[in-house]
Amino acid sequence: MKPVIEEAVIGLLNLKPTDVPSSMVIADLGCSNGPNALALVTTAVDALLHRFARQHNQAPLELRLLLNDLPDNDFNDVAKRLVLFQQSTQSSGVVLTGGIVPGSFYKRLFPSNSLDLVLSSNSLHWVSEAPEDLKSDRIPLYDDDEGLRRARRHLVIQAYSRQFSKDFTLFLSLRAQELVPGGRMVISIAGSRAYQCGTLWDIVNVPLNDMASRQSLVSREMLDCFYVPLYAPSDLELRKIIQDEGSFEINKMQLHEMELSLIAPNTIAYAFRAVFEPMIVQHFGLSGDVMDEFVRTLEQHLVQGSPQLTYLLGDTVSVCISLTRF
Repeated sequence: MKPVIEEAVIGLLNLKPTDVPSSMVIADLGCSNGPNALALVTTAVDALLHRFARQHNQAPLELRLLLNDLPDNDFNDVAKRLVLFQQSTQSSGVVLTGGIVPGSFYKRLFPSNSLDLVLSSNSLHWVSEAPEDLKSDRIPLYDDDEGLRRARRHLVIQAYSRQFSKDFTLFLSLRAQELVPGGRMVISIAGSRAYQCGTLWDIVNVPLNDMASRQSLVSREMLDCFYVPLYAPSDLELRKIIQDEGSFEINKMQLHEMELSLIAPNTIAYAFRAVFEPMIVQHFGLSGDVMDEFVRTLEQHLVQGSPQLTYLLGDTVSVCISLTRF
């Protein structure tokens, strides 16, 4: 995302009446915590400082960084990292302030016309909820019977595609209210190569199904009502939703291959455990030992040459999108 963020910053500066703006507000939606929590806003600030350093005899540039995630995020960690980042910029002649904004980005988070730049990485493929029609009709996300699973596959994918379209349309509408006219948004999202093929949830359900069938470590009844709130859209789906919503111009849309096949299966398995463990534990009430078995089972499915490797990861791409609010 770095070069796309830098291009967005330059585009914003070109809209300003002076070479360097007096202030700018940047928001990261889904910042998480840990070493990457400030990665996106740091990229944007660095691009501004590079431009700012070439100017002389001007008032200090005032930057406000707003970091958002769900309320149960570790914002103590984020706050400490924000303070360290503020200290690192003290000698640059920039006034940098920060704020933490807990809440779902499927709701209004900021005042109208208050943001210049919105950033989000690896967050928007999380939908607000699993499709209600699947839950009400008791259609499992992953049937144990392969024939039934194949027969229902298209129905399940369509339900998730509709849910994603609803959520992403809402997200765009909300951000359009919060961004200034001409404001920029740069997002990255896990996607799929093919239209309505966003089945990234299989990476979780295949090992869980194996564990339920093989060792009874996972309840079959609980697995049948486990719905991962995740959908990986294609670029065609994303483009259509953005154009239909109508608040943004698409500056750039890039697809990047996720070369997971080059990474050791054990590393991939632990990475997916880090992402999915909280929801798996919450739903099934599993212990750490059972999650260790989840890693071992997933690793077996990801061995090089296994047909499951292509099935689970073959269509996954990362989509990076740069938008301008009309």
